Amino acid sequence: MSSDPHPRRDDAPLRVMTWNVWWRFGDWRARREALLAVLRAEDPDVVGLQEVWADADENLAHWLGAELGMHVAWSPSPAPERWRRRLLFNGEDPAVVETLQFGNAVLSRWPFLEQESVDLPGGGHEDEGRTALQVLVDTPRRPLPFTTTHLNSSPAESAVRVDQVRALVPFVAAGRVRGDRYPPVLTGDFNAVAESDELRLCQGYLTAGPVPGFVLVDSWRFADPADPGFTWDRANPFVARVHQPSARIDHVLVGLAPFSGEGSVRDVRLVATEPVDGVWASDHAAVVVDLEP
Repeated sequence: MSSDPHPRRDDAPLRVMTWNVWWRFGDWRARREALLAVLRAEDPDVVGLQEVWADADENLAHWLGAELGMHVAWSPSPAPERWRRRLLFNGEDPAVVETLQFGNAVLSRWPFLEQESVDLPGGGHEDEGRTALQVLVDTPRRPLPFTTTHLNSSPAESAVRVDQVRALVPFVAAGRVRGDRYPPVLTGDFNAVAESDELRLCQGYLTAGPVPGFVLVDSWRFADPADPGFTWDRANPFVARVHQPSARIDHVLVGLAPFSGEGSVRDVRLVATEPVDGVWASDHAAVVVDLEP
C-alpha cells in the first residue's frame, strides 16, 4: 500500500462524499473558492464530483485536488455540446465556451489502483454524453471500488435513466465485494428520487436489479427518518428560481457489508446547505457518508 500523506486514526471512519458542483454557471470563480472551503472543512477521503468543467488551461477537479493534496481521476463527457449551449445562452464568450469540457471526477486521499469509465445510453431528445467513472482506491486497509455518475436531468426522462441504470449497475458490480475489497460505493446526481423506478432498479432489493444477487443500500436509510435529505432544495436561491419542488436526487449507495461490518454506514448527513461567506457553492447540497473502516 502507498503511504498516506494525511494520516488518520485507526478507528477513523472512511469518509465518502458526492457533490454536483454546478458546471460553470453563476459567479464560478467565487463559487470555486466556496467549493474548496466546504471540501477542506469536511476533509473527505474520497469524493465523487459531477458537472466538473475543464478549459484549455485548467480543470476544476485538478485545481481542487492540488489545493487539497488529493489524487484526481477525470472523465470528460463525449458530448458536451448541450452544456456549452447553456453557457452561450447565459452570455458567455463563445471562444471560451468552445474549449470547455464537462464531466465527472473523483478526488481521493490515496492513489488509484485502477480507473475506468463507461458511456451511458443517450436516448431521449438528445444524447447528453452521460458517463460513469469508476476507480479502485488504495486505502490503507483494503481497496475501495468507488463509482460516480450523473444521469439525464429532465423530469420526463425516467425511461432514459432506467436504461442508463441497466448499463451502470453491471459496471459497478464488476467491483463487487471480494475478500480483499470493501463493498463498492456508487455516488452521483441521479436526477431521481429514491422511490423512482430508476433508483429502485439500481438498488436491486425492492425491484429485481440488472445483476442477479447484487444489492446496493441507500445510505440515507441510516439518517433520521424525519429528515427528507433534500439535496435539491428550494432554500437555495438557485433552486427556487427553477420553480420545481425540493427533492433528494443526489445519492450514495453502498454494497451490502459483510458480517464484520466493514464498509457499512456509520453516519450520513448533508453539507453545503447554506452559503459560504455569502456565496452558494452550488445549486446542490452534498452528501457525506462515514463508513466503518
